[in-house]
Amino acid sequence: MNYLHSYIYLIISIKFCFMMMSITYIFLKAKGQENSELGKKIQYWRERIEFIFVILMSLLLIYLFNPRRNNQVVIDFEMKLLLYLFGIILIITAKWGEFFEESKRFIKLQEIIGKSN
Repeated sequence: MNYLHSYIYLIISIKFCFMMMSITYIFLKAKGQENSELGKKIQYWRERIEFIFVILMSLLLIYLFNPRRNNQVVIDFEMKLLLYLFGIILIITAKWGEFFEESKRFIKLQEIIGKSN
């Protein structure tokens, strides 16, 4: 097993920890205990683990798509799965509220500019 596969298994284990923390937090939220001491700790560590996952995936992308590397890296099933999950996580955790709020302002700006011409 080379370093790349060890790194991928590290990312998978971090992702597994994130999923376990998320499931635990959802369970606590369903019981109405998300503001308890345990709920706050779970939320704190869940956010930190998600940040670590994003950093590790970013480093993997830099390694895979580095234009200065002459040899190509074959993307196997594990890497494909990680890239797929990374895309899903980015879509889910995107700040959608800011996007839609900004677009309303952009529409208003277009209306103002359109009226003056």
